[in-house]
Amino acid sequence: MTAHQQQMQGFAKYNREFNARLYKLAATLTEDERKKDLGAFFGSVHATLNHILLADRIWLDRFATAFPTMAALQRADLVQQFSSLRDELYANFTELSEQRVATDDVITRFTDELTAAQLAGTMRYSNSQGQQRQHPTWVAVAHMFNHQTHHRGQLSTLLHQLGHDVGVTDFVAYVT
Repeated sequence: MTAHQQQMQGFAKYNREFNARLYKLAATLTEDERKKDLGAFFGSVHATLNHILLADRIWLDRFATAFPTMAALQRADLVQQFSSLRDELYANFTELSEQRVATDDVITRFTDELTAAQLAGTMRYSNSQGQQRQHPTWVAVAHMFNHQTHHRGQLSTLLHQLGHDVGVTDFVAYVT
């Protein structure tokens, strides 16, 4: 197994475990607290959690198009069409939580299935503005994880504003 494959699997492990921590903490909030606009890019804890799930499913759809035979992506809930990166997939927090776990399972299986040749290959897709993009697949996969991390950082701040500490957020604390 190559370092890139191990790196992507480590990102998937971090993603799953840190998401579980965030959702457990978010479950202790009231519905009003979760949906309160706190001035973040997507406003609330709920909207930010929803955005991360939406973006993950958009990226997974792009990977499914690039690698149509990948078993991990065959029956996954993916997003092919959306009107905005603010689209709400799930208004109900319990359903959002369940779907997060299901998507994290898909992401884990996807990274387990990725080959060195796929990661080294070229990824071609259309971005949300319809522009054609291409770059090494490992860059696209790393971007999906980096995007999650970026918004989870925002969630850490939002939860802190609501009086909750998410604890250690460092990648190395989850994979070593």
